[in-house]
Amino acid sequence: MLRLGSREFGPHEPVIMAIVNRTPDSFYDQGATFRDEPALARVEQAVAEGAAIIDVGGVKAGPGEEVTADEEARRTVGFVAEVRRRFPDVVISVDTWRAEVGEAVCEAGADLLNDAWGGVDPGLAEVAARHRVGLVCTHAGGAQPRTRPHRVTYDDVMADILEVTLALAERAVALGVPRESVLIDPGHDFGKNTRHSLEATRRLPEMVATGWPVLVSLSNKDFVGETLDRPVKERLIGTLATTAVSAWLGAQVYRVHEVAETRQVLDMVATIAGHRPPAVARRGLA
Repeated sequence: MLRLGSREFGPHEPVIMAIVNRTPDSFYDQGATFRDEPALARVEQAVAEGAAIIDVGGVKAGPGEEVTADEEARRTVGFVAEVRRRFPDVVISVDTWRAEVGEAVCEAGADLLNDAWGGVDPGLAEVAARHRVGLVCTHAGGAQPRTRPHRVTYDDVMADILEVTLALAERAVALGVPRESVLIDPGHDFGKNTRHSLEATRRLPEMVATGWPVLVSLSNKDFVGETLDRPVKERLIGTLATTAVSAWLGAQVYRVHEVAETRQVLDMVATIAGHRPPAVARRGLA
């Protein structure tokens, strides 16, 4: 059972985490939700389309202008509080690697800290433990925040992913993070080239077999673009194909830009797998 905030999710229940970037320079939407009202409209739409988790980010993942901890907090803390007020049942996640930002957003009502840079600040897990919120433990290949991989190599990329994420998860639980609120993430594109990310996808069952819920952040990423030779705005089909494969292989949480399309893919896979009935069943019965 995965437990985040006031929500519980069964072992075969696919969960959508909708991305809401509070940045002026995000790679995908170019700052479309930087201002409050468009961002709140995005939350409302995402929830209506089937997202259970809203993932708020105040710093884009890639290189760019420096964003201090104070500025990151300015972009996220008040917004988290307003989302908590307007949507009391939604799970609020914040994508941050900084303990001081994690502290502030937890006080504002966040339920989950999405540590996409793999524990670069060990204090973030301590914050999650202190506030009894969830934590995403990600493999970033030892990369520093907001850097791109350069000629990175692994003897066995999945072995490295497992070693890092399991150690982070067990440390979090030892600190006091509820075990049922910890997820592991292979970190597609983070500290990896395209072949590494593709191999991580093929070998997702090895992560699922650990018993920790697996989160995948696939949406419109470079490994999809390079695989199909498509720019950012033309990666939806590749993203959805990768989502379907990941769902079949056992991943549970999906961090996405396109919620409605992802919901249909996940529902279809769950129904084929026998975990969900068809929405209607009239054919051959009338």
